[in-house]
Amino acid sequence: MEDTPPAITADSQVARVFEWRRGFNTIHLIDLGIELGLFAALAETPGITAEALAAKLSLHGPYVRTWLWTAHGLAIVDADEAGAFRLAPYMDQILASPTHPRYLGGYVQLGTQVAADDFARSADAFRTGNVAPFQGRGEAFARLVAQSTWGLQIATAKKLLPSLAGMQAALEAGGSVLEVGCGTANFLVQVLKAFPKAGGVGVDIDEDSLAVARSRVAEAGFGDRIRLVAGDIAQAVPAGSVDAAVMIEVLHEITPYIRPAVVQAAAGALKPGGWMLIVDETYPSTLAESREPAFRFPLQTGIEELTWGNVLPTREEQERLLRDAGFTGEIHRSLIGEGFTVLAARR
Repeated sequence: MEDTPPAITADSQVARVFEWRRGFNTIHLIDLGIELGLFAALAETPGITAEALAAKLSLHGPYVRTWLWTAHGLAIVDADEAGAFRLAPYMDQILASPTHPRYLGGYVQLGTQVAADDFARSADAFRTGNVAPFQGRGEAFARLVAQSTWGLQIATAKKLLPSLAGMQAALEAGGSVLEVGCGTANFLVQVLKAFPKAGGVGVDIDEDSLAVARSRVAEAGFGDRIRLVAGDIAQAVPAGSVDAAVMIEVLHEITPYIRPAVVQAAAGALKPGGWMLIVDETYPSTLAESREPAFRFPLQTGIEELTWGNVLPTREEQERLLRDAGFTGEIHRSLIGEGFTVLAARR
């Protein structure tokens, strides 16, 4: 016998609104913890008192105590009976370690430092239809966007890409990877670290991101193995020259009317047997799907990036783009994380 869902009451609906409001405060509490170094200090000195933490960071004691008590109530930090605080399990990875694959601090700060301002302008945008695209917002924004998808980049470079049939062998033998919308080149750097003989090409239209990418590639010592290009894929990459074409959280950022041309150009760059790998989000196709857990995160992105001009594709559009680009075989589809779609198709 199936469980009967709880009845909806006025009180239960009020409780939902209060829970959403708590979420708003929690995100800002996390932002403060990152900005002020509270998470880093707790990771460095577990079992520290509120007074000692405030002194360590030269912060106002009563404010730090309130922050800690609130974070404890939210199970972000733990404490013993003597009032010594430490990060809750895994929170060191999630909130205090920017290079860890699970780190979400960048995603949180993309909300507090970018989305909050965009939402403040949304009412006017709804009246006018104006958009403020993510391009040209400066290097700090480019770095924050890159950090917000850090875990996806690591997972794609170290797990998703090498797991494609024949890909590990190709990269070990000196194969090449095209990243469409390479941003700050984090993904390409990780691929080349894992495969010392491989090469990469990054294409992007945002000069701020490419400026950061050039510095990152130089710092990694990969200037002779990664080529960064502004603009058009077809002009930057010879046809049939790469083993894989990758997009990470990029497809939904491409204006819908030019998506077919971009996907076709990326497909055209592939060698026979090469793979197209897309990590993105899938918008619900029906209203019924909009209440399914798998679509919660895509819906959130859809409203958050609405005034950027970003439109998330449905499953039908994703698969039509790949078919129209010449992929006739199986389109592999899976979900990872909080609602990211992984699409893979072989040339």
